[in-house]
Amino acid sequence: MDTEGIEQYVCQVCGYNMAGYHPVFCPFCGATNDKFLSACDNSARHHVEGMHVNAQVTRFSTVPKLGYEHAAYRVEAEGAVFLIDCPSTFDRSLPGMDAIIFTHNHFLGACNQYRDLFPARLAIHEDDFHHDLCRGFTFDDLFLGSYCDHGLHAVHIGGHTPGFTCYFFRDVLFICDYVMKEKGKMVLNPYGPPSATHEGLATLMGHIPDYPVSTVCGVDYVMDYPSWEELVSPLIQ
Repeated sequence: MDTEGIEQYVCQVCGYNMAGYHPVFCPFCGATNDKFLSACDNSARHHVEGMHVNAQVTRFSTVPKLGYEHAAYRVEAEGAVFLIDCPSTFDRSLPGMDAIIFTHNHFLGACNQYRDLFPARLAIHEDDFHHDLCRGFTFDDLFLGSYCDHGLHAVHIGGHTPGFTCYFFRDVLFICDYVMKEKGKMVLNPYGPPSATHEGLATLMGHIPDYPVSTVCGVDYVMDYPSWEELVSPLIQ
């Protein structure tokens, strides 16, 4: 679907993009529509900046901070470039990518606009695709379970959302907001079924020995793995 000319609004409270419709309340956070900007006006007010995590991974964030600011990560894999989750702001200066893949359906951002610009394929777990938050977005690929693509490993753990998927690339783990950093400690994301979220973390930790993880990329942090593990270990007991 070509998004050129389609109305699109960005909630300034949370950063959620509404493509093709203008609701009274934000579907994600419930803010009233006086808190929305058109995608064009949002792009005039905000831009996206990158920070290198390592030679193959770049962290993207919206500047100035927009809503529930979340990072997206560009991964230069083995023969393909991926964006894990998507900035809320559409910024034409971003380098291209082949695919935009999601940990879950909360951080779709301006993926439809980036899909058209590059173009890039959009992929999400089928269990998250059916949620109302995906309204207005076109996905090229739906997946079930775990898989490997060009050296990027997707591991479905569920919990926070039914389709939540974390990713491993070489020595980097991409965890998004499954585990959040608050006041110097880690907490499991409270917006989801607590028991299933706890089980999902246990599943993830069971996979980590299969990878040489040294860095963890989260929703708003990048940490060395030993420090992250020390903070997360109490959550799985």
